Amino acid sequence: MILNLFTNAIQDIWPMLTIFLVVIIAIRISYLRINHEKFVFYHEFLNLIFVVYVLILFELLTNAEMNSTGGLNLVPFTEMFRYEIGSTLFYSNVVGNICIFIPFGYFVSGYVKATKISHILFISAISSLTVELVQLQIGRSFDVDDILLNVVGAIIGFLVYIALNAIKRHLPRFFRSDTFFNLICILLCILFLVYFTKIMGLGWF
Repeated sequence: MILNLFTNAIQDIWPMLTIFLVVIIAIRISYLRINHEKFVFYHEFLNLIFVVYVLILFELLTNAEMNSTGGLNLVPFTEMFRYEIGSTLFYSNVVGNICIFIPFGYFVSGYVKATKISHILFISAISSLTVELVQLQIGRSFDVDDILLNVVGAIIGFLVYIALNAIKRHLPRFFRSDTFFNLICILLCILFLVYFTKIMGLGWF
């Protein structure tokens, strides 16, 4: 369900996504060369993944369900308890709202070097509130439950960030090196290209 949502979003925005990524990569490479800064592949790759994620998130949160009649829910837990656990609506509206913000919590925690839940709590709450206010203005609904679920997702992302950092500190030196992370990200980059060309039907691989 969630993977299908992301796939559909990519199919909708791939022209803009392709142009945006090429421009960003060109600018970033030029910046590194002009300023004689070290190029670390996995750093640059993760930054690009975050850009892609934000663009897909924008598509999901602003264009999905555009035919909805709108509405306003300011009472916490009202909407999320309407759905039967295990139903399609439960997965799309409850689990989905949590999952789509897990990468947000992870990437933002890494960027701000968060060490406490409060560090990500404020950012995720403000971001989700802004999304809901925009949705209200474009014909969709404002739902306080969505904000709560998004924040939960961001907190999970923060916990994943903390856990991975803790694990990393106990790994052998090679598995903490730039070389190892570069290899992992090169593999992920290849898998992403295969996935992207497959859903676009380009047949390059």
